[in-house]
Amino acid sequence: MSLHRRRFLVLTATALASHRALAAGQTGPFRTVSEGGTDRLMLEGHDAVAYFTRSDAVRGDPALQIEHAGVFWRFSSAENRAEFQRDPDKYMPQFGGYCSNGINYAIPGGGGGGPNTWRIYRGKLYVFGGQKARDHFEMDTELNLRRADQYWTSEIAGSNPSSQRFKRMIFRVPHYMSDAALQAEWEARLAAGTLPVMPGKPQVVPAAP
Repeated sequence: MSLHRRRFLVLTATALASHRALAAGQTGPFRTVSEGGTDRLMLEGHDAVAYFTRSDAVRGDPALQIEHAGVFWRFSSAENRAEFQRDPDKYMPQFGGYCSNGINYAIPGGGGGGPNTWRIYRGKLYVFGGQKARDHFEMDTELNLRRADQYWTSEIAGSNPSSQRFKRMIFRVPHYMSDAALQAEWEARLAAGTLPVMPGKPQVVPAAP
């Protein structure tokens, strides 16, 4: 086998492995915090399973902590911990737990998972840097998800988040809007009653049939 062909096969295998990792949702970077002696803690210590089972942001117990995908997860019950271990991809937040609205602009930053900073949409968990970030994202969830998926796959997955953030704070994506402009649009649509998700709606959006 020629050297060029061997190189081609290696590159192809690497690309396929990378694609499988992306599809499985296991590729970082991950948005983590340090708390109570634990570094690389996901979801600021909230229980990933409880979003689905209790429709609420529930703090996890440090005694019910596990490591998965190189980061740490806490749970509010042994049952939730076992459920996560059975099917982690089902419960892991999208985009590594970074603010989904930030990923929409190719900027990995923020991300909470506390009250009003998350949403289950079509069976997947998305977290946000704050309620306003979630509000702005939900002015057009489907479009913003397509953009976020594109930037996550093409630029962010496997990258250094600090370098990626710095790059995209200077070289903005074509559809970039400032927080002030987004808030002005949100308030105008709120007044007109045309927001797709009006305040007071249930936190969880059911998955499509």
